Amino acid sequence: MQTLTVSPTATPAVRNTWRRFSLLRILLGALTVTLPVVLTMFLAQHFIPQPLRASWPSLLAALLCVAGYRLYMRWAEQRPMHAFSRAYAGPEVGAGALVGGGLFLTVMGILTAAGAYQITGNSGVTAMLAPLSGMVLVALFEEILFRGVLFRNLERALGSWAALPVSALLFGLAHLPNAHAGPVAIAATIVAGLTFSAAYMVTRRLWLAVGMHFAWNTMSDAIFSVPTSGHPARGFLQGHLSGPDWLSGGAYGVEASVVTLVVFAMASVALLVVAYRRGQFVTNAALLEREQS
Repeated sequence: MQTLTVSPTATPAVRNTWRRFSLLRILLGALTVTLPVVLTMFLAQHFIPQPLRASWPSLLAALLCVAGYRLYMRWAEQRPMHAFSRAYAGPEVGAGALVGGGLFLTVMGILTAAGAYQITGNSGVTAMLAPLSGMVLVALFEEILFRGVLFRNLERALGSWAALPVSALLFGLAHLPNAHAGPVAIAATIVAGLTFSAAYMVTRRLWLAVGMHFAWNTMSDAIFSVPTSGHPARGFLQGHLSGPDWLSGGAYGVEASVVTLVVFAMASVALLVVAYRRGQFVTNAALLEREQS
């Protein structure tokens, strides 16, 4: 068990310069991964007839998002894209899907036991297929942007302990424009951001967090058909959320439930403990010295 420590030779001037450079890299990274997604979805919506844009625009946008991240890593970071190492893709996406799906089933199990969720029917297995491409895009785009670009550069500038809450707060605030987003919803999203950052720290790759994110959204949207971050859903099961909003999440979905907040908080602690035991907590000065050596 170890934590990389701050070197006394790292002066405030060096650290301040590194912070400014990190901010520039965050802005550049955000641009290179966001622009392909925005342009692809805009062009598809305005120039492709509705019957011809069922799933492929989201999948194309996801591929271009990854390509933009690869370009950013090669040009701005000048380093290999270890975050998407192919050797670990299958096992880590699978593990992430199990963890993310398990977290969602835990929340739904508690809500069902409390009488806050009731299944009323189903729409058939094919109803699960329509949302999947969108879930792939959301999981890849948000993990690349918030963990692959934002968290990683904040960690270089501030160290792990400071980067974790700052990046999680920004992840939560990014969901403020969503419909029906209230205090509990934003708080739970902040904690979810902490969980996904911890998942990244465990392996220093994005696959685990992508798998968790994809599984959570897919279970919510494509299987249980409950609102996902304020967006309406219609998947396999048809159900009904009831009771006080602080318990059921209301129109925002279960992500605005205190049950979700607590479950994600527990997952965050577990993942952070694993990351700490693996020696994955670092400081800005230690990273700076490592890259200059």
